[in-house]
This record gives sequence, structure tokens and C-alpha cells, in this order.
Amino acid sequence: MRGLEDLRRQLEELRVEHQNLHVLVEQAMLRAPFDQIELQRLKKRKLLLKDQITKLESKLLPDLTA
Repeated sequence: MRGLEDLRRQLEELRVEHQNLHVLVEQAMLRAPFDQIELQRLKKRKLLLKDQITKLESKLLPDLTA
């Protein structure tokens, strides 16, 4: 199914971006002094990605209550 392939590809792209942001957050926290506004922006983006990942995963997983 083409739709499932697209969802899986999108999910993988989101996971890669989420991981990249994780690295950026870690690096930003190591800098002294670090830019608190930039750090908050990165963390917010990372959280939004995590929400998108969770939604896509729920679409790809079979409904266990059925």
C-alpha cells in the first residue's frame, strides 16, 4: 500500500529530525553560557516532533482494541 509506505517514510524522517534536535539540545547545554531562548526553541520543536511521531505510530499500529 502506497499510503503506508508514505507514512513509514514520513515517520523515519521525523525520527531522524528528532534525533538531530536531541544532539543540538545536548550541544547547546554544553556551551557556557548557553542561549536559553535558542534552547527553549529547540526543545519545543523536539516536543512537537515527538507528538507527530506518536500520531504517525498510532496510525501504523493495528488497533489492539478491535
